[in-house]
Amino acid sequence: MDASSGLATDTHEHPPSPGSGAAGDPHHHDAGHDHHELPFWRKYIISTDHKVIGIQYGITGLLFLFFGFSLMMLMRWQLAYPGQALPVIGSWLGHFFGEGSMPDGKMTPEFYNSLGAMHGTIMIFLGIVPIAFAAFGNFVVPLQIGAPDMTFPKINMASYQAFFFGGIVMLTSFFVPGGAAKGGWTSYTPLAVIADKGPTYHPIFNGQTLWLIGFILLITSSLLGAVNFIATIIQLRAKGMTWMRLPFFVWAQFVTAFLLLLAFPPLESAVVMQLMDRVAGTSFFMPSGLVINGAPLHNSGGGSPLLWQHLFWFLGHPEVYVLILPGMGIVAEIIANNTRKPLWGYKSLVFAALVLGFLSFIVWAHHMWLTGMGSVVSAFFQTTTMIISIPSVIILSAFFISLWGGSIRFNVPMLFATAFLPMFGIGGLTGIPLAFNSADLYLHDTYYVIAHFHYIVAPGTIFAVFAGIYFWFPKATGRRMNEFWGKVHFWPSLICMNMIFLPMFLQGMLGMHRRWYDGGQGWQLAGEKVWGLSGFQWNTPISIAAWTMGLAQIPFIINFFWSIKHGEKTDDNPWEATTLEWTAPSPPPHGNFATTPTVYRGPYEYSLPGRETDFTMQSEPMRESDRKAYEAAAAVH
Repeated sequence: MDASSGLATDTHEHPPSPGSGAAGDPHHHDAGHDHHELPFWRKYIISTDHKVIGIQYGITGLLFLFFGFSLMMLMRWQLAYPGQALPVIGSWLGHFFGEGSMPDGKMTPEFYNSLGAMHGTIMIFLGIVPIAFAAFGNFVVPLQIGAPDMTFPKINMASYQAFFFGGIVMLTSFFVPGGAAKGGWTSYTPLAVIADKGPTYHPIFNGQTLWLIGFILLITSSLLGAVNFIATIIQLRAKGMTWMRLPFFVWAQFVTAFLLLLAFPPLESAVVMQLMDRVAGTSFFMPSGLVINGAPLHNSGGGSPLLWQHLFWFLGHPEVYVLILPGMGIVAEIIANNTRKPLWGYKSLVFAALVLGFLSFIVWAHHMWLTGMGSVVSAFFQTTTMIISIPSVIILSAFFISLWGGSIRFNVPMLFATAFLPMFGIGGLTGIPLAFNSADLYLHDTYYVIAHFHYIVAPGTIFAVFAGIYFWFPKATGRRMNEFWGKVHFWPSLICMNMIFLPMFLQGMLGMHRRWYDGGQGWQLAGEKVWGLSGFQWNTPISIAAWTMGLAQIPFIINFFWSIKHGEKTDDNPWEATTLEWTAPSPPPHGNFATTPTVYRGPYEYSLPGRETDFTMQSEPMRESDRKAYEAAAAVH
């Protein structure tokens, strides 16, 4: 199949669901039926095909990811050279983002706060979650379980549209009077309620209110997607695809969907309440007796700012695992494929992911040590926070052990996947001091927290995302991305990631605050030296590394779009993998599979004795030699 149609997955009416004819077979597709060609807008814009929606999520998420990264690169100039005009583009940015943002090319404190709030919001809710969960989940999960599509195709389409319009609302907030939201990506009250209000602000079209409206759309998108994933994985698995034959990636998406479904509704209700506090004069999160700019605030009062924190972090901590679990699923597939051996401890991985999902709901208050909670409550949350590290260690250990004795192929997906392991390990281990309220009193809101969290999601999840793009790109397009330019992308990214975030641990341990607009200039503790540089001086090499990493993404961008039309053509299974998606044509047609798949074995049957090849597809029937190999393995264990 010509790979130029790689992003042109057919999106006609969907195959019959169980009981709707076709002998109740959800995979039935009448190949002889003459489908009319759909117009461009039906095929790509309002498609209900899971593959097109996955690609929509992926490309849109990558664009938002790059935009959010660009905001951070602007912030890094201000931190390295506070008060100095940004050369070349500084004065132009002032015209683009409006008055009060970059006068004479110099960043104002208000614009810096907007960049910080929107960087966090965009990278998490418009970048990583849509790519890691929605894009890969939509494209890969139905293929891996042998399904013709998602259970609810129109809800799937509505999910992407809610995400897209939520992103548009967020972007619009940059161009309203006063600029984008300034209350941080956590939107803490009472600041988030009183910000961007007054005679110079529109009651609705101001940064903070638009942030809330956009967030409601993004949460709705995630909830629609989560329901769809859960229903699809439960209902549409192919014949023989039992729960313990699911690829680990599907398990990771399944647990992630439950996290979203259970954690987002409390936050959505909280966002609506905060919106009412802003536009309707309510006081859900506003206490009485506030004094603003020397004048008492006249409101009904009686609300609790801490209630917002509880509702936000009840989502906020499961959200960390929403970010990391899909990444772990991607890494699992790539490690098994490129070590040419089964994943070590598959059942341990599955149960660890399930335990991780459960525990993520009872650790949220460790983000709130500074609120003055009692010793009994803090002891409970310190304990659960320590316990939740156990399933994470089990998963990471299983990945490391899977490498042992493997015939490892270090292609580009494997480079990113193996880099994920120590980077995520650093992120996890550095979180342990933050689990204790005594240590966190000092480290809270310092650069140490920035470094800890970013080691998990930047060289962690984002590296897993890159690994997945390189790995499943041939399935989506029928062509491979260039290996050489993939390595040119990988090595500078890995080096720069560590040059950016490792020194931040040092800055944090000095006590440097994460939200200082001037990068710590003039603060005595930022003048203390560590590893030859003061805390403030470390800002310059960190910023240079960040800008270099931005340049390192250019080979990826060119490689990605160039390879869609001009990459090396591949067959249906270029990586010689074992899971069901590699039995479908590349790119997969309407209905996904030429024949209905039946599953006979587990997902990682590599290097079976007595086989001609070192990989055995899940859809290959059992041989007598296979049974003997299983019996011999059982006898050993």
